[in-house]
Amino acid sequence: MTDDDSSHENATDPDAFETATRPDDEQSGPTPIRTDGSGSDDSTGTSDGRGDDLDEESKQDQLDEVREDAEGEYLTTDHGVRVTDTDNSLKASERGPTIMDDFHFREKMTQFDHESIPERVVHARGTGAHGYFQPYEDPDLGEYDDISEITKASFLQDPDQKTPVFTRFSTVVGSRGSADTVRDVRGFATKFYTEDGNWDLVGNNIPVFFIQDAMEFPDLVHAIKPEPDDAVPQAASAHDTFWDFASLKPEITHMLMWLLSGRALPRAYWMMQGFGVHTFRFVNDEGESRFVKFHWTPKLGTNQLVWDETQKIAGKNPDFNREGLYDIIDEGYEPEWELGVQIVEEDDADQFDFDLLDPTKIIPETEVPVRPIGKMVLNERPDNFFAEVEQVAFHPGNVVPGIDFTNDPLLQGRLFSYQDTQLNRFNSANWDEIPINRPITERHNNQRAGFMRQEINEGKATYKPNSIDGDDPQEATEEEGGYEHYAERIDGKKIRNRSESFQEHFDQARLFWNSMTEPEKQHIVEAAHFELNKVDRMEIRERVVYDLFNNVDHEFANRVARGIGVEPPESPGDELSEHDEEDPSLSMENRTEESIETRKIAILLDEGFEDEHVKRLQSALDDAGARTKIISKVVGEKSGTDGDSVDADQNHVTATSVVFDAIVVPGGSDSVDALAQQGEPKQFIEEAFKHHKPIAALGDGTDLFEAVDLPDIELAADGELVSDAGVVTCRNDDLDEFITAFVDAVAAHRHWDRDPETVPA
Repeated sequence: MTDDDSSHENATDPDAFETATRPDDEQSGPTPIRTDGSGSDDSTGTSDGRGDDLDEESKQDQLDEVREDAEGEYLTTDHGVRVTDTDNSLKASERGPTIMDDFHFREKMTQFDHESIPERVVHARGTGAHGYFQPYEDPDLGEYDDISEITKASFLQDPDQKTPVFTRFSTVVGSRGSADTVRDVRGFATKFYTEDGNWDLVGNNIPVFFIQDAMEFPDLVHAIKPEPDDAVPQAASAHDTFWDFASLKPEITHMLMWLLSGRALPRAYWMMQGFGVHTFRFVNDEGESRFVKFHWTPKLGTNQLVWDETQKIAGKNPDFNREGLYDIIDEGYEPEWELGVQIVEEDDADQFDFDLLDPTKIIPETEVPVRPIGKMVLNERPDNFFAEVEQVAFHPGNVVPGIDFTNDPLLQGRLFSYQDTQLNRFNSANWDEIPINRPITERHNNQRAGFMRQEINEGKATYKPNSIDGDDPQEATEEEGGYEHYAERIDGKKIRNRSESFQEHFDQARLFWNSMTEPEKQHIVEAAHFELNKVDRMEIRERVVYDLFNNVDHEFANRVARGIGVEPPESPGDELSEHDEEDPSLSMENRTEESIETRKIAILLDEGFEDEHVKRLQSALDDAGARTKIISKVVGEKSGTDGDSVDADQNHVTATSVVFDAIVVPGGSDSVDALAQQGEPKQFIEEAFKHHKPIAALGDGTDLFEAVDLPDIELAADGELVSDAGVVTCRNDDLDEFITAFVDAVAAHRHWDRDPETVPA
């Protein structure tokens, strides 16, 4: 599909966000790169060979130089010799030993034996996609008239320029082979290939972190990883060592609240917020610094799975999130996020009752609004998963002029750790030369050696100063685009200590709890029940309840205690804050967009379905941007009452309700009678109901709903249309009214006003 496909016009609508003026796609175009004039004019994909213009295709043009297409070609060895036989090794007679002369066998097997690299210690399980970033024209920056007043970062300035990006999403704890839908933080890392070099915004889908100082990071990861004696459990925090560590670290409490919420169970990567986590700096041309927090906001809202659903998906489709991202890109959708910033003047940093450098704290949006400054669109999947997704290497130390660091002690440690971990993964300091990591800008750095060096650097001098090569390459002044660190004044003694301003750990955890709706609070409680019931040692459970949760909210602590065999605390904790503050932006319920774009909807039918129902449903849902799949007992052609037919996309063996967002059953007495005789359709409906998903039925399809247990739900009688807690049933001929009601139910995402406790699915 192309971008102008009318069935998905919302996917590329630049006016989908109305909080700032967007650039018109027709006006976009390349913007000249700042250069000293020494660059070549060709586009060879090497560091010296970029063109003079940068646009959204610049990175793809560079990667084209290293792409290989074997279509219509002969099979060769690694060194270009054509191969006659790749199935049989060279032997001394047909049943004799293999001969060492067989260079093809030795080369092929050696490549296979060495084709793996060490997986990431954390964020091993990931996926990624290409796209572009485009600044908004005249974004609303509050007291600032223009973004150049707060940063000189050139890629944020021109609304006509599209900067290529590569974004990688990931889970944190699990190995590369673990499932996508585990309860975990999600990594959200974006590499911007800017005109001034690469900027890596390396963040998560949760805006705070477990710890305050990078010194604690090895302990955190050792605690949350599978326990060392038996390597169990995989990709899970529900075990003794993690909760033992957590129960002794009050600073972790705020993060625990997010981890136990629906934020740790994202419906899709393109329905997930992202955050830079740390406080960074924006620096302008005058050398003035302001503190900044980075936010990614998905165009289609921030939506979640439910716990029972995630466990079933892990068995049915462990690649659910990865596959989903690639599916929608293949189908012509373009996932979109808005980049926003919270700006704080340095002189105002002391106005907060927390420290801006504390990574376990947010700046509440009720105090500092998020200002949208641009959008990111992902529109191209990788050609080679290993070469791009596995080999992409991020580093928060990769910054460009206009963006700088703060003294956040977790960020400071990451500036060392990320460089070091890439050396371990690639066994070479030349990981920056791998095509996916290579900047589009020219590189001249006097580095010429090391494992797997790819560039061939000319000249004799590899040092500064030199007279042999005219003292080239030259340092650049700040005016010529050279990076100049912010001149922060620092005065103090070397100590191992932590600021007193980092010592409060429960206020924002309580803010998060207060901001949740009752269904969201119940999810947190149920998640705590699951996690802590997996903890064998009672003293750990007690510490979590008494020392952590009881200092967040007394009722919350009691609700958790009653589900894990701990005596509920009689009184609130000694460090409990009594504030009743809320921040509506923290609730996912307030971030559900009224759109069904990319939602996946199952249509259950069999022979004898009502043709008009299916035809109208598919047309209307497709026009709204949803994706429909026909599910039947067996795949193949199904005939309708009026002689039309449809092809079933999946059968009951492969299809399951947990991978769909909604379910609809069209009319047709023969079809419905057949479904009623099959167990799977009824399981489909009950399970979707239990997971609070929208379900609907037309005409005779309502009979199938009457045959299953949907407690406290009103179904339509003859001549009626009823929408009750996301269950839409219709026994009249007004298809337009039914479709409108069903679309509204799907747009709501989940319907928490049900009580599915007695549903057996």
